[in-house]
Amino acid sequence: MSDRLKIAVQKSGRLLEESMRLLKECGISVNNGKNQLKVSANNFPIDIFYLRNSDIPQYVEDNIADIGIIGNNTVIESNKNLKMVLPLGFSKCRLSIAVPKETDYNDKSYLNGKRIATSYPHTLKQFLEEHSLEADVHVISGSVEIAPNIGLADAICDLVSTGSTLFQNGLVEKEVVLRSQAYLVSNNSLNTSKQNLLDQLEFRIKSVLEAQNNKYILLNAPNNNIEKIVSILPGMKSPTVLPLAIEGWSSVHTVIQEDQFWEIIDELKQLGAEGILVIPIQKMII
Repeated sequence: MSDRLKIAVQKSGRLLEESMRLLKECGISVNNGKNQLKVSANNFPIDIFYLRNSDIPQYVEDNIADIGIIGNNTVIESNKNLKMVLPLGFSKCRLSIAVPKETDYNDKSYLNGKRIATSYPHTLKQFLEEHSLEADVHVISGSVEIAPNIGLADAICDLVSTGSTLFQNGLVEKEVVLRSQAYLVSNNSLNTSKQNLLDQLEFRIKSVLEAQNNKYILLNAPNNNIEKIVSILPGMKSPTVLPLAIEGWSSVHTVIQEDQFWEIIDELKQLGAEGILVIPIQKMII
């Protein structure tokens, strides 16, 4: 029997939803039965384990799973020997230090001698050591944000996404300890067969991520400005230019990055481009 790649994903929550969506976009078909702890893909040699988020680093390090999808904040906090294969661009958040809004906080030196509540003691202690700070770290498994209000701590170190939870508890974010997102990780003991499967999966994921970060655009351009229009369009090699039936006009096709989109569109309009169509890209093979 040929090797199958074993991937660990979070068993519930948003990270699970985004992980499974990514695998689906990579063409991996999974019949996810309710409450199953393990399922096998129908069209790719991969088995999926549904685990508690905090257990994934250990399972991957111990070769129970070959790879996993997990936030790099959890990997760093676990202090396990894992390979960070590829950032996936979703589940972005940050591990931050926050204090009550009435606190007179000028800089990091405020933290010296203070009590800090956190669920991430390893990462927090690294941060304190890097900045030559000494603080009393209180480890709390949940509801960290209430610690200052009940007199347990002077500050907290917790994950922040929108900041609404901090605001609701009268806290203000002061220091970013770590920026996090979902990562594809692996152990360091993959045999050749499993490494080849991981390479195939990584190739598919990169194709999906490239597509998400780019748009395909078509536009009509006056020929007297074609050179200027082409010069501001990046394209994969160069834009495609085709003559229109109407004399003096051409159709231009290209790919642009999402973060350049509006700036480039504005320039195109100023150069007389019309009928600009923007089309999502499903896959992008470079």
